Amino acid sequence: MTAADGQVSHAGGGEKSWYEIALQTLKRNDIKLVPYVPDRVLTRLIKELHADPFFTTFPTAREEEAVGIVSGAWMGGLRGAVLMQTSGFATLANVLASLALPYQIPLIMFVSERGTLGEFNYGQSLVCRTMRPVLDSLAMEHHTATRIDEFEFIVDRSIKQAITTQAPVALILSPLLTGGKVFDK
Repeated sequence: MTAADGQVSHAGGGEKSWYEIALQTLKRNDIKLVPYVPDRVLTRLIKELHADPFFTTFPTAREEEAVGIVSGAWMGGLRGAVLMQTSGFATLANVLASLALPYQIPLIMFVSERGTLGEFNYGQSLVCRTMRPVLDSLAMEHHTATRIDEFEFIVDRSIKQAITTQAPVALILSPLLTGGKVFDK
């Protein structure tokens, strides 16, 4: 397995990619609603979500909008997750502190990590360096997934914990897992 291919071998010779694992784990945990802000790293997962009739998935203009949609859906009895990249996280402190946390919304956030490992965009780098301290200051559970052989366990247990404790969780998808964004030379 290499980070660029994002796959792991299993007994029987089959290989699963990180996005296939994410899709199957969301489905197994009855997470049906997945709004997102488009992101190149998440493109394959987004396409797979759109192709599967189990999911209701659509793009949003901003991350706060996606969080609001998932929060309202939870209050109506539907489980959801939000997909975004690191820079989109920079806009979320207020909505997390004023909605998701105090109203105990088990918001599942998948954040494709930019701003590290060869990043060219200084803005992405700034947000990457501040994202985990912001999550810590909000006392919000977060895990950085770097290895495909641990990914299913991390996603599954994080979803289960978020739902049972009614608290949000951020799953940060490292370029070591996804291969990251490929930059033109």
